[in-house]
This record gives sequence, C-alpha cells and structure tokens, in this order.
Amino acid sequence: MDSYNFHWNVVWDAFPQLLSGAFTTLHVSVLSMLVGIVAAVFLALGKMSNSKFLSFLSSVWIELSRNTPALFLIYMAYFGLGAYGIHLSPYLSVFAALVFVNGGYLAETFRGGFQSIPPTQYNAARSLGMNRVQAYRHIILPQMFRRIYHPMTNQFIWSILMSSLGILVGMNDLSGETQRLQSSSFRTLEFFIVAAAMYYVIAKLVLFAAHLVSKRVFKGELS
Repeated sequence: MDSYNFHWNVVWDAFPQLLSGAFTTLHVSVLSMLVGIVAAVFLALGKMSNSKFLSFLSSVWIELSRNTPALFLIYMAYFGLGAYGIHLSPYLSVFAALVFVNGGYLAETFRGGFQSIPPTQYNAARSLGMNRVQAYRHIILPQMFRRIYHPMTNQFIWSILMSSLGILVGMNDLSGETQRLQSSSFRTLEFFIVAAAMYYVIAKLVLFAAHLVSKRVFKGELS
C-alpha cells in the first residue's frame, strides 16, 4: 500500500482564498449573532409577558429553533422559500437560519438571566422615576448580560462552527472555499486539515477576545 504524499505548497498557494472564506465565516457569524441577540431579548420578554399572544409566538419560535436541525432550517430558507418565489442567496439563507437558531437558544438563556435578577431592582428603578424602557436599559439589561456572558460566548462559537453547513448550499465561507479548492486540486486531506486548524484558531481567538472584553467591561467580576 502506497503511503500518502502531502503537498502543502498547493494549500499555501491557495491560502488567500481560505482567508477570504474565513472572513465570510466570521462576517455571517457576527451579524447573525448580533441580530439573534436583539431577537432573543424580545423573545425572552415576550415569553415572560402577561400577554398570551406574545407568549405563544415567542414559545413557538423558541421551540422550533431549539428542536429543529440547523441544516433543515438552512434548506428551508434556500430551497423551501423558493417555492413561494422568494430566492435567497446562500449567504442570506445561512444568515437567516443562524439568526433563527441563535434567537431561540439565547432567548431561554436570557430568560434565565432576567429571572435571576430580584424584582426589587426593577421596582427601585421605577421608584426613582424611570419608565419601563429606562429601567430595563440602565438597570436590568446590564445585569442580565453580565450574568449570561459566558453562555452567550459559547453560543457565538456554536454559530461560527454551524456556519460551515453553508457548504451544502454553496456559500463561499471557509468550508465552501475548502471544498472548491480540494475539488480542483484533489488534495483533500491537506485542505481539510488546514481548514480544521483555521476553525480551531478562530474559536480560540474569539474566546481570548471574549476574555479580554469581560476583564475590561466587567472589571474582573466574571471568573
């Protein structure tokens, strides 16, 4: 049996394309996370509200996002919506799916964060003359984000890794570029080893950046 001969020069020559794909991976992950955070805040508040209608809508979103494969959601956005004349690009399909999933997962995390804050915090803010929006903006939300910071960071890592499913709808992210380059060069092992290493480095850099942000923003309150 012949031994496998590695040809790393092929990967090195194509490294700019891999970096471009990595940038797309980060781009879609960051945007979907930011929009997902906004959606999650409203979903968490909606589920805790006294309105049965808002609670029901929030629960439907949360249940579907937490119990449906991300790949299925990407296919629904890319192929399913086409049946209704809505044709999304691979990027937008992955973005929409990640927003839907991030929103649902983070909503439950945020709800736990909200419920961990004593009601007296809100009542004290209102007694000081703040309206409902001001109380949440200046008192409740900062405390909630401090308490769920680490789970939110983990969700961001998940979002980066799950964006690799965009390869199945032709998105030119890190996985997509890896697939295209290995198909044209037939150096499958080399390209996927490098791509895996790049995902690992990206994840570690995000965790390191999150640690620096927590030390600066929360002044060492998080361990």
